Amino acid sequence: MPLKAVLFDFNGVIIKDESIHLKLIDEILVEENLQPQKPDERLRCLGRSDRACFEELLKRRGRVVTQDYLTQLLRNKANKYIKELEGLEQLPLYSGIEDLIMQARSQNLPVGLVSGALGREIELVLERANIREYFQVIIAGDDIATSKPQPEGYLLAVDRLNQIYSDINVDLSLQPENCLALEDTLAGIEAAKRARMKVVGIANTYPFHILQRQANWTVDHVMDLEWERVWETFEQKDLKNGETAC
Repeated sequence: MPLKAVLFDFNGVIIKDESIHLKLIDEILVEENLQPQKPDERLRCLGRSDRACFEELLKRRGRVVTQDYLTQLLRNKANKYIKELEGLEQLPLYSGIEDLIMQARSQNLPVGLVSGALGREIELVLERANIREYFQVIIAGDDIATSKPQPEGYLLAVDRLNQIYSDINVDLSLQPENCLALEDTLAGIEAAKRARMKVVGIANTYPFHILQRQANWTVDHVMDLEWERVWETFEQKDLKNGETAC
């Protein structure tokens, strides 16, 4: 099936902020008089929504909280995150990411974003980086009830893109198989693949060889992605997972 849309992850693909998130999660835990994350817990949080991460961390520490209380914790963390970014002279965006977005748009491909981050965090970064206008759809963590590796966010992005084009009387006829997802974590790769999408693993967070076992392609840097090979592969049938690497 032909390539019709490109969907980006946010944390770890557009912005290099995983260390900020992990630090803020620890701050929240300490404020709750709980132990900060252990190394294995930090790995488990990568690629997952804050809500899913906090739910597991609190459960492991024997703390039972309501969803409303959990929402308060997430708001607290979001406020801390925004304050952190406002204190930075320059956002830690990955080099080449804007060029990649523009390459996709220049090929008339709709561009979307699917993340477990909260919408206000995403909007802040995209607006400040002057790239918000390039994204036709944004699915944030507060738009869905599940977290990666569940595929709900990616499937919702497909539905919304079809609706956007339908509203302007264009039949996009987008299917998950028409989409290319860019992910940096195992949870994100699994989510996109469970949605029946092809996935580029970007070795920003995990080593190349680990992502290569899961993604359809793996690159060290976003600018290493070869569009000709991507287009050719989407025209092929029965591509085996992880068969090729750009």
